Amino acid sequence: MILNLSNNHIDYQFDTDEGISIAIDLNFNQQQPNHFGAEIACKEALSGGGFIGDTKRGGSCNVDSITLVPHCNGTHTETVAHIVHQAVPIGKNLAQSLSVCQVISVTPIIASNTQDSYLPELDNNDVVIDLSCLKSQLQQSQLDNIQALVIRTYPNDSNKKSCIYNDDNQPPFFTHQAMSWLAASGINHLLVDMPSVDKMYDDGQLSNHHIYWSVTPNSRLLNDDSRPERTVTEMVYVEDSVSDGLYCLNLQLPAFELDAAPSRPVLYPLNMVIT
Repeated sequence: MILNLSNNHIDYQFDTDEGISIAIDLNFNQQQPNHFGAEIACKEALSGGGFIGDTKRGGSCNVDSITLVPHCNGTHTETVAHIVHQAVPIGKNLAQSLSVCQVISVTPIIASNTQDSYLPELDNNDVVIDLSCLKSQLQQSQLDNIQALVIRTYPNDSNKKSCIYNDDNQPPFFTHQAMSWLAASGINHLLVDMPSVDKMYDDGQLSNHHIYWSVTPNSRLLNDDSRPERTVTEMVYVEDSVSDGLYCLNLQLPAFELDAAPSRPVLYPLNMVIT
């Protein structure tokens, strides 16, 4: 099916048969990406009262009970409720429409090579996406004309699909100048292939999350300038075969009354309509 999409007086088309999922398949009880030392996502057959939800064990059907931590077990999308007291459920009105989305690729740098800052203070061996990294791949004019941004980091090894992030394997994160530039834009959906936009061990400040959602540092309350319509999607995986460029984003979210949930972002290559 060919669908039309208009954005800022520019008309596009995309083919629904060309969808590209950038979600990491979550293999329960098996290898999977993991953050912050959480238990892996697991499943087991429901049983009780003479019922066993496993056909291999004589049950009439398969019925699994699953246990997972959305923030830590694979691709997930989160709302501002991740950092504030107010409830902003992931399943309510946050991704009901299609979005014009830009995919870019950046190579994070060693913190000692940037003039940017972060709170708590950067260690020289931290690996960061600073403002210059973003501006080398994304122009302000492009940023002004999109509603979503996907950032792929290099190197882009397939081990991101099962990476265990820990003290010895800390992922890159954004500097405050980089995040402030994105936060000042009109994007509502930020998607990254790291487990967090903040440093893994940051004394619990989550300062970039606060910047992106315009929440006062260290506050747990929304204010008049906050951006509760925004989402952050973490731990996506963008194959090398996916070119940088413009796409239509279909951010598929379950109707969960939670601050975060497993998600399935799907990209459709956009073609400008010439009239």
